[in-house]
Amino acid sequence: MTPLSDTPAPTDPEPITPPVRKVHVIIVAHPRQRSFTLSMARGYAQVVEAQGGRVILRDLYRMRFDPLLHAQEMPDHPGFGSRPDVEAERRLIAEADVYAFFYPLWFNSAPAMIKGYVERVFGMGFAYSPFGLSGNRPLLADRAMVTFTSTGAPQDWVEESGAWDAMRAHFDDHLSAVTGLQNLGHHNFGCVRAGMGEAAVRERLNELQSLAGTIMHGGSITGASAR
Repeated sequence: MTPLSDTPAPTDPEPITPPVRKVHVIIVAHPRQRSFTLSMARGYAQVVEAQGGRVILRDLYRMRFDPLLHAQEMPDHPGFGSRPDVEAERRLIAEADVYAFFYPLWFNSAPAMIKGYVERVFGMGFAYSPFGLSGNRPLLADRAMVTFTSTGAPQDWVEESGAWDAMRAHFDDHLSAVTGLQNLGHHNFGCVRAGMGEAAVRERLNELQSLAGTIMHGGSITGASAR
């Protein structure tokens, strides 16, 4: 008779728990402080803080952020460099685990304020390296980005018109590719209009906060879209 082995039976490996994303930089652009966009950004911040995370809020209009890229900031000549406001901004947001963008869709794209922030702050030397023999090297590969937008049109129209795929490819996917940021997804709230009832806003806020909890605990919202 073969003796019983003293070797313990193999056990199933313990599931890998996704890391908690602790530091969230919320980059929000809307000219009105009392707006759907700001309400959603604050709702996201509440979830992060309630679950032990840290929020760095960048309310670009209230900050009076300058979205204009200045000639000296263009990396096409020797001696180019970032201006003091950009250097200060980069220091402030450098430790983020997640960059969360909040903005309305205007002409089915990001507002100029968001575009200017990305061009100036997420430029060469912060989000990607100078051009070398192998091209630019992404510098934010250990971080993530997520986007929440709103539009007056219903989501099915945004998709059927081709704007949804074009916008994500042109802005989200390109920003992710250049910087190395993991793109956690883009969630759009459709049919957001003046005079929305409190119940409709609350429904969207609940949806947003559920997604925020998923992101906080290592998940993504890839493929999510609203109405």
